[in-house]
Amino acid sequence: MSYQVLARKWRPRKFAEMVGQEHVLRVLINALDNDRLHHAYLFTGTRGVGKTTVARIFAKSLNCESGVSAEPCGHCSACTEIDEGRFVDLIEVDAASRTKVEDTRDLLDNVQYAPTRGRFKVYLIDEVHMLSTHSFNALLKTLEEPPPHVKFLLATTDPQKLPATVLSRCLQFNLKRLPPALIIGHLEQLLEAEGISSDNAALRLLARGADGSMRDGLSLLDQAIAFGGGAVTETEVRAMLGSIEQRHVIELLQALADGNGAALLQVVAQVAERAPDYEALLADLLGYLQQLAIAQSVPDAVDENLDEREALLQLAERIAPEDVQLFYQIGLIGRRDLPLAPDPRGGLEMLLLRMLAFRPLTADGAKEPLHPATAAAAASAVPAQKAAHAAVPETSEQPVKAAAPAAPAAPSVRPVPAAPVSAPAETDWRGLVEAMELKGMLRELAMNCALQEQDEQRWRLLLDAGHQQLLSKDRVQRLEKSLGDCLQRAIGLDIEIERGAGAETPAQQRQREAEARQADAVTAIESDPNVKAIQKTFDATVHSGSIRPVDSE
Repeated sequence: MSYQVLARKWRPRKFAEMVGQEHVLRVLINALDNDRLHHAYLFTGTRGVGKTTVARIFAKSLNCESGVSAEPCGHCSACTEIDEGRFVDLIEVDAASRTKVEDTRDLLDNVQYAPTRGRFKVYLIDEVHMLSTHSFNALLKTLEEPPPHVKFLLATTDPQKLPATVLSRCLQFNLKRLPPALIIGHLEQLLEAEGISSDNAALRLLARGADGSMRDGLSLLDQAIAFGGGAVTETEVRAMLGSIEQRHVIELLQALADGNGAALLQVVAQVAERAPDYEALLADLLGYLQQLAIAQSVPDAVDENLDEREALLQLAERIAPEDVQLFYQIGLIGRRDLPLAPDPRGGLEMLLLRMLAFRPLTADGAKEPLHPATAAAAASAVPAQKAAHAAVPETSEQPVKAAAPAAPAAPSVRPVPAAPVSAPAETDWRGLVEAMELKGMLRELAMNCALQEQDEQRWRLLLDAGHQQLLSKDRVQRLEKSLGDCLQRAIGLDIEIERGAGAETPAQQRQREAEARQADAVTAIESDPNVKAIQKTFDATVHSGSIRPVDSE
C-alpha cells in the first residue's frame, strides 16, 4: 500500500479526536444531540485549523445509519464512504475552481431531489468567498428556503468577502488559530503512535513554523521525518527550516541593552556564516521585543513555551520600556524597507545601529553612555553644535527651535564615597535616584516614588497610583540594596500607593520642568522683535506646536 501523508492519515474522524476548537464543537454537539439543526453553517478561519474536517464530521453525524447524533458509529456504509470521500449525498465543491454562475446553477438543479443514500443531502462548499456575485445571487434563494432534506456547510478563509445577505442566513463559527502548546502535544502523541523518536525542542520549532495551522504542522513533521532519516531532532529541524538559533536573538538584545554597537555587528557576523534569512531573524527579534514589553507590564503573561524566557525576564529589567517600544517601531519599519537595501546583511546592520542612534535622552539631555567599544568609534564624530537656532517664522513644516532659559540644575551625581553618606532631613530623593544609576523597570519605580518619611533605619516612599503595576516584592528588595550601596548603610523601604495628591515624584518634577522650558521657549519666540517684524511683513504665522527648546535636540 502506498504511503499516506500524516495530515490525511491522522485526520480526525469524530469530534472527540479534534484538537482545540471546543467553542465550535460544543455548539455542534448540542445541536445534534438535541435535534436543533440549522439549514446552513459557515465555518471561518485561517488555513489548516479544521474547517472542512469539522464539516465532514458533521455530515457524518447527520447521515450515520445509527441515527443523528454527535457520535457517529464510524463503521456503517455512510460513515465509511464519507471518510473515503465517495458518499453520493455529500457534494463537495471547491468554489475557487467553480466561480461561474452556470456552475452554481448546475449544482442547485438537483437540490429539490431527495437524497439517494443518506438522511440528508449535504453541500460542502469550500472557499465559498471565491464565488462570483451572480453565483451568490443564484445561491441566495436556495440558501434562504432550502428543502428540509438539504444542509449547506460553507467554509472560507475570508468571510469579509461574503455578501451580508449570505452571512445573515448562516450560523457562523470562527475556528481559532491553534496555540503552539496544542500543536506540540498532538505531534508528540502522533510520533509516539508512529514509533518515531523526537525531542521537545524540535517540536517547538515545528509548532512555531506551523503558525497556528495543525495541517501545516503535520506537513512540516512529514518533511522533518524524511529530512532526519526517521528521527526528529532539533539540529535537523533547524537546518530544514533555516531557523536562527534563538541565543543569537538574545545576544542582539543584550548588545542593545549595553549600547554596544561592536557586539551587535559581531553577532550579525556570526549569524552571517550560515547564510540566514535576515527577514526571519528580524521577525524573531520583533517577537522577542513584544515579549519584553509584555514582561515589563505583566510578567506572568510571558509565553511559558519560550526557551529563553528567563533571559527575557532579566532583559526586561535592563532595558527601559520606552527603549523597547522604540526598538520595536524601528524594527517594524525596517522590516518593510529591508528588501530595498543593497545587501540584506547591511540593511540589518543599519537597522540595529539605528536603534542605538535614536535611543531616548537621559534626564540631563545626553544619551546614555555607550559601551566602551562603541564610544571609541563614536569619539571621532563631529559633535553636534548646541547653539540656539535663529528665530524663523513658521512657513513650512520645519520645527522652530528656541533658546530656553536655563533649566533647574540636575542633581549632581558623584562617585560613591568611601565613608557612609548620611541622608539629611531634606533628602534629595531625585538626586539619590540618579546616583544609584538604576535601569529599566527598577528606575521607573524609583522615579515615580516620592520620599515621605525617613529615619536612620527605615524610609517610607509613596508610589504614584498611576504606576502601581511597577510595584513588586523583588523590585523593592533590589531598590533597598541599591539605596544601601549608595549610602553605604542598610536602609529598609516601605512603599505605599499614593491615593491622593501627595508629594511630587522625580518623574513629575522632570515633566514639570520640561513643560516650563517649553513654555519659556514659546514665549521667547513669540516675543522676539525680529519674529514679530517678519510676521507683520509677510503675514506669517508661528506654529507654537513646532517650537522646541534647545535642550530637547
